[in-house]
Parts: sequence; C-alpha cells; structure tokens
Amino acid sequence: MDYNSDRSKLPLPEYGRNLQNMVNHIMTIEDRDERNRAARTIIDIMGTMYPYLRDINDFKHKLWDHLAIMSNFTLDIDYPYTPPAPEFFNSPPERIPYSNNKIKYRHYGKTIEILLEKAAVYEDEKDRELLIKLIANHMKKSYIMWNKDSVTDDKILMDIEEMTKGKIQCSDMQLAETKDILFRSKKKISPVPENLQRRKFQKPDDRSKQQR
Repeated sequence: MDYNSDRSKLPLPEYGRNLQNMVNHIMTIEDRDERNRAARTIIDIMGTMYPYLRDINDFKHKLWDHLAIMSNFTLDIDYPYTPPAPEFFNSPPERIPYSNNKIKYRHYGKTIEILLEKAAVYEDEKDRELLIKLIANHMKKSYIMWNKDSVTDDKILMDIEEMTKGKIQCSDMQLAETKDILFRSKKKISPVPENLQRRKFQKPDDRSKQQR
C-alpha cells in the first residue's frame, strides 16, 4: 500500500501531489525553451484550480512565487517576476509587541478614554457639552451591556470625572433612560418588501396535452 505518510512532504499541499509531480518533471527537462513552456502551462493549471482568486492584486505574481517554492527555488526558467529568495521564508517574522496601555474601566474601553481627553479641552462650550453627553450615553450603554444590569446617571458621571481627573464635571447632566438604550440596542428586523417575497411556482399540468 502507498500511504501519503510515506511520501515526501508537499511544500504547498493545496495544489495536490499531481501538480507537484509536474513541477518535479519540468525540473528534469534539459531544453530551456521547453522548460519555460511547461512552466507556463503549470501556471495556467494553478490558476484554473482557484479561479475565485483571480480578482486579487498580483494574482499571477503569487502563482509564479508558488512555483518557485514548489521547486525548492531551483527551477531555472525565465520568470516574469523576480522570484522570492529562500532566506525570506527561513527568517522568523518580527515579533509584535503587546500593548502596555492600562485601562482602568475595561467595559468602557480605551477609545472612551481618548474621547474624554479630547472633550476635556474642547473650546466651544455648547459643542463640548453635546460631545460629553454623547460619550456619557455610550458609556451607559457599554456599562449595561457588560454588566447586564441598570446603572444610575450619577455613576456614569462620577466615572467621567474620575477618568478625566476632574477636568470634566457634569453632575447635573441628564442621560438617556435605560429602557431607551436597551430598545435601541436590539436588532430591528426589517420586513421583506412584497416584490421581493418568495413566490411559489406550481408545475403546469400537461395532462391535457398528453391526451390530445
């Protein structure tokens, strides 16, 4: 029995072993022109295997890169693009640093802290009050969605004062009612228009024609 576990490992398994055998074969072709023609044929086959990827930018470029990978970067042909170097795949990716931002109130998120910092130094008094009210209502919504419980306006306004270190004080501000926030949070299902509703088609009765 010939098991896949006993065979050589495929560099790109998504193309299958038959295509890999084609790549292995053209590497044995001595004539360079014939080798170039065979490589273009393989590229066409690779493209037909995944036609939905043709809209991706540089799709052909990716296919030629894959051909170089499948040949272990040893296929000597006239590439239309510069093939990738083996060192590019052997070097480890750069490490992505973790964020060190400390969020005191995680249910509000870091964005709310940034918005409050901007609102604290807003010059126009009327727009500043409107902006703070919008942020406070969003904080109230986030609090309810996170804790699954109602919250008083005083709690939200106290959190704003603490988060801004006293730069924003709005103890007399009235926020939206909890029931209104919950109502807006529910996803509304829009009715299907009558002209888009599914129609039930009935198969025509051909018995009268058959009796003629």
